[in-house]
Amino acid sequence: MDATTSGTPTIQYHNIPDQPITAIVASPLPTFQRQQRHCFGDSSPGEFPLSANPSIVLHVLTACNLDPQDLAKLEASSAMLIFISVATCSFFRQPANFAPDFALSLSELAALDMCQKRAIFRPMSTEQRQDLKQRCGGSWKLVLRYLLAGEACCRREKSQAIAGPGHSIAVTSKGAVYSFGSNSSGQLGHGTTEEEWRPRPIRSLQGIRIIQAAAGAGRTMLISDAGQVYAFGKDSFGEAEYGVQGSKTVTAPQLVESLKNIFVVQAAIGNFFTAVLSREGRVYTFSWGSDGKLGHHTDPSDVEPHPLLGALEDIPVVQIAAGYCYLLCLACQPSGMSVYSVGCGLGGKLGHGSRTDEKFPRLIEQFRLLNFQPMVVAAGAWHAAVVGRDGRVCTWGWGRYGCLGHGNEECESVPKVVESLANLKAVHVATGDYTTFIVSDDGDVYSFGCGESASLGHNPAGNDGQGNRHANVLSPELVTSLKQINERVVQISLTNSIYWNAHTFALTESGKLYAFGAGDKGQLGIELVANQTERGNPERVDIDLS
Repeated sequence: MDATTSGTPTIQYHNIPDQPITAIVASPLPTFQRQQRHCFGDSSPGEFPLSANPSIVLHVLTACNLDPQDLAKLEASSAMLIFISVATCSFFRQPANFAPDFALSLSELAALDMCQKRAIFRPMSTEQRQDLKQRCGGSWKLVLRYLLAGEACCRREKSQAIAGPGHSIAVTSKGAVYSFGSNSSGQLGHGTTEEEWRPRPIRSLQGIRIIQAAAGAGRTMLISDAGQVYAFGKDSFGEAEYGVQGSKTVTAPQLVESLKNIFVVQAAIGNFFTAVLSREGRVYTFSWGSDGKLGHHTDPSDVEPHPLLGALEDIPVVQIAAGYCYLLCLACQPSGMSVYSVGCGLGGKLGHGSRTDEKFPRLIEQFRLLNFQPMVVAAGAWHAAVVGRDGRVCTWGWGRYGCLGHGNEECESVPKVVESLANLKAVHVATGDYTTFIVSDDGDVYSFGCGESASLGHNPAGNDGQGNRHANVLSPELVTSLKQINERVVQISLTNSIYWNAHTFALTESGKLYAFGAGDKGQLGIELVANQTERGNPERVDIDLS
């Protein structure tokens, strides 16, 4: 049935010649009168084939935010390859709106154009960009994949909340920072050591845009959009939580001098060490190296960063995650994403099928056997979790309290798919001390593991109306209390410490922050009354992170 007989209005098309790609390639390119060509061309639609004005194609490739895989598929298509080759020649034969690169196809040019829109790429010099391109595999499409992967798993340049050990950090989408909770070491950054239950802006950072935050026991690290690192609280990068403190405490943000020459994009704080990730995907660590646990020998109070040696020296890393005594690295290679681990292997938490320590980063090979493409990693105190590109979730390590989600408390020394999550697509994962949270693509939240401090968010009704909100959960369960707020959750953060009672944050798409769990130090950002020490149900924190 045609459009006329069906009653559907006839669509009017421009008079674009209907000819095969071979005819377009073989035809001589038309001559235009105007010298300056713009994004949409200078002629009326229908007067030229696309190959004569490839700036249209470039506009489509960049404006549609195609991912690197899409660009690669376009270039791999034989017909498209012929078109792109001819179009590229045509594009650079006449004046364009930016400097030509005769070695680039339009898909590569589109990838470079999209790279230039990323905040950490823009300030790079030409030499630095070329170095990053070679490090990523020699293609701008691979550079774009590297940049996008880092943004996706780290919420770079987006609002975020960090549930630290006893204190909390919240970063708005504009880069302003709020802190609240325990402040015995000045870790709130307000110039005092007084506790704060109400979220309070760190005013000394005014004019500095923060894009990442990390919180450890008595210590906070903030990263600016210029790649500079500010730290406050304990003045050591690697002491135990209740070990000997540094010679002094820092109560206001202070620039980390030893990192001034490294453009940092992420920090991760373990119990005995600190790790940072550079813009180029290199990992540096502080402390906990006296016996070579992280591939170098240093004094425990060392404040100088040391590059993580071994397998990752020439492989770009997009995310790091620190557990109690180990480090996970999500690496980006031309063949795909992979996970490396280093540190203490007790409980099998390094994922290599054994419980031995690793002094240098080692590839977790199980993901290849599972046909699993890792996209986000999370390192709990004693267990780990990863979300894959297809939405599957893998967990491994100590299984105490059911934190692995396999319906038991057994340890797993290699990554194992959480089968009970097979009917949903996960996009985000967060881990703590024997606790795990999963966020699905529709914004639903599932949790399992240790129910201490009501930090799992489950509050089943009982005869007393309270139920056992401290019960351990061996398999993933929907957090119905978050479902009831009618907001799409995009990030979960929970306390990753074996010494502090846990609390949890849920950040919604609209920038609203909800908190539950332990709040005895004001770390929930909510005023507790009488003898209250925790909140079992999510409660809105009076702060807008949008």
